[in-house]
Amino acid sequence: MIDVTEETTSELNGPGTPDEWAAYLATAAPGPETAAVLPVLDAEKLSRTGRIDALKALERHTGWIQAHQAQILAALEADAEAELPAAVRDRDAEAAWNFTCEEVACALKLSGTTAAKRLEVARELDRHYPTTLGMLERGEICYMQAVAVTEACAVLDPEVAGQVEAALVEKMPGMATGQTRRALAREILRADPHGAEQRHQARKRERQMVHYPKDDGMALWGATLPAEQAAAMNAAVDAHAATLPDEGRTLEQKRVDALVDLVLNRTDPGVATSGVRASGEPVLGEPTPSGSAPSRPAPDRSGLGGPITSGPITSGPITSGPITSGPTTSGPITSGPPTGGRSAAVVQVTVPLDVLMGDSDDPAQLKGYGPITAGQARRIAFAKGTVWHRLIIEPKTGMLIKTDPTTYKPTAETERHVIARDAYCTFPTCRMPAHRCDLDHVEPFNHHDRAAGGQTVPENLGALCRRHHRMKTHHPGWAVKRDSRTGTTTWTAPTGHRYTNRPHDYRR
Repeated sequence: MIDVTEETTSELNGPGTPDEWAAYLATAAPGPETAAVLPVLDAEKLSRTGRIDALKALERHTGWIQAHQAQILAALEADAEAELPAAVRDRDAEAAWNFTCEEVACALKLSGTTAAKRLEVARELDRHYPTTLGMLERGEICYMQAVAVTEACAVLDPEVAGQVEAALVEKMPGMATGQTRRALAREILRADPHGAEQRHQARKRERQMVHYPKDDGMALWGATLPAEQAAAMNAAVDAHAATLPDEGRTLEQKRVDALVDLVLNRTDPGVATSGVRASGEPVLGEPTPSGSAPSRPAPDRSGLGGPITSGPITSGPITSGPITSGPTTSGPITSGPPTGGRSAAVVQVTVPLDVLMGDSDDPAQLKGYGPITAGQARRIAFAKGTVWHRLIIEPKTGMLIKTDPTTYKPTAETERHVIARDAYCTFPTCRMPAHRCDLDHVEPFNHHDRAAGGQTVPENLGALCRRHHRMKTHHPGWAVKRDSRTGTTTWTAPTGHRYTNRPHDYRR
């Protein structure tokens, strides 16, 4: 164990107590000098607040070490490539001659596959993503975020990949790994829309059923299929599950039982959803595989003036109306009324108006999945049975500020507005879809004096999954504030640390 004496720490002109050192190292750029002080972060000598700061400090230094390891791995890979016979011209032939992977696997006690992946990531970071590698070295991002950059951009030309990296440089330090992957997916669709549509069509041709045995007489059953079809199926399962009696079953158990019922006891094999016939072929008017505009006339959209969101409903013809500004959600619905006691399924996608018109190939957002290509969005938007609703956004922040008036009661409209605005649970790292969350009063509602408590208005409501709703309400020390102007939610932990969650940005 390294002995960190008072003389050692004083040489760095830093703080004195372990908690003070933890707070300092949590934000300091990692390096040899700061690494030498890490042993002072003794868990037994730290307060709860100090332990959280120590975790952040250690994570930053982990990134610093992993960046140096990546540089060494890249150098080993370069050495191996320099020693290859002159006749080796491609990656397949190189793999037969390059045995660096085996030595790395032995040295680090890794499998050959894991060692090969480490070498690949290191090579890509060193050659194509020096900015990302630099952020890792400074502890601003974690290793898995750097891996996400190399994996997501592997399908792109180096120049386009550089554009995607540049677009996310300032955002990645504030993101978790999952958020980074979703942001990368959206930027790739924006930077390479034609290639994205081609890749989607190629993957669509590879759709297949999956069936794996599990322990204790169970099995995993499903399919790899287009995201919009998966969303429609998921919505159909949810809708049918809602019609089943509880009978002691949990929601997940009812969803599985609903799936079995829909597959085994389907009463109308001719019914198709989401603009796709039962045979898997597109319905009349669906755009071509390239994602071009539909051949049948689109709904009258005279007077539309900006990006909108069209939101699906469960009945009625396609509607249109003047739109002012903001993205539009479009969503196909089931063709015809529910049969056999089943509820109609709803699929929602948010897409700018210029994408619907074919003037732009920017990505759209499929609820419950993430970014999809412009071609996928158009196929959903112009499928039979689609209904559009507008959403109006704040131009500077992209935050939803108004939903289109409907015939719903005010409480129903408020609920629909908050769900559309937040999109997900408002806890910073949670991705539970808002429609599966509770709507929580940020300032608690006063049941004894309604005038004295928080109002039931969008500005005082936020989507929270059941776990984080329970934590906010019953766990001492957690506090939440929401800035009604920016929509940013700030969570204060019992340790005093603050974490922010920004609202869904409908411009991106």
